[in-house]
Amino acid sequence: MNADTNAGTNAGTNPLSDTLDLRLTDELIELITAEHAVHDLTGTADARHHAHGTGRPGFPGGPGDFLDGLADWGPVGTDAGPFQLVPVRIERDLRLVTQWMNDPAVAAFWELSGPGAATVDHLRAQLDGDGRSVPCLGVLSGIPMSYWEVYRADLDPVARHYPARPHDTGIHFLIGKVADRGRGLGTLLLRTVADLVLDHRPSCDRVIGEPDLRNTPSTAAFLGAGFRLSGEVELPGKRAALMIRDRALRGVL
Repeated sequence: MNADTNAGTNAGTNPLSDTLDLRLTDELIELITAEHAVHDLTGTADARHHAHGTGRPGFPGGPGDFLDGLADWGPVGTDAGPFQLVPVRIERDLRLVTQWMNDPAVAAFWELSGPGAATVDHLRAQLDGDGRSVPCLGVLSGIPMSYWEVYRADLDPVARHYPARPHDTGIHFLIGKVADRGRGLGTLLLRTVADLVLDHRPSCDRVIGEPDLRNTPSTAAFLGAGFRLSGEVELPGKRAALMIRDRALRGVL
């Protein structure tokens, strides 16, 4: 799998209180009210995927809770507005994520273009798993504008291809709208999400990425966000740049 975004200038973050309120924009309200529009593809939603803290991966008390309650991390301030990772709900978010996956610039690396069933299968594999990978929408100033996967790299098959350490946490992501690309948001939000991981996962000393080497905008975004190029790794389906952001170098890079 590969992150797909566009790099821009390295925009710094402006940390604010993590109790910032997100406004419900028209776009977000539309997503919420369209929950049943994809019923034919997804079937009846499993009740456990709606329950807060009652077994859903990503929530405290969910299976394994491998990511320290990611769903409760809350919003954080950035120079572009308040940002929050919101765990995906297929019945609400499938249409939007499928639309993004069919963008040619995204499809070239994620390889999930086509009907919604392909995206359903990809999301279900994570949501029905043990919580070691959590798919999320990136909501910026109340608008869902990016897709993220935060995962335990040390428990993922990628760990076979690099010298993994306990609690290494990986990031895959894409910027959804063409208008949001090429203006530094990828760099800004990569740094923001890496900081969220380091702030909320004290046992994690490294955040990693493994973009396809051909995806130069994504690689540049990682570098601009304080990741260092550790080397190249051969992964199934791609040769990747192994990007690492070290907790110890957080204040330097």
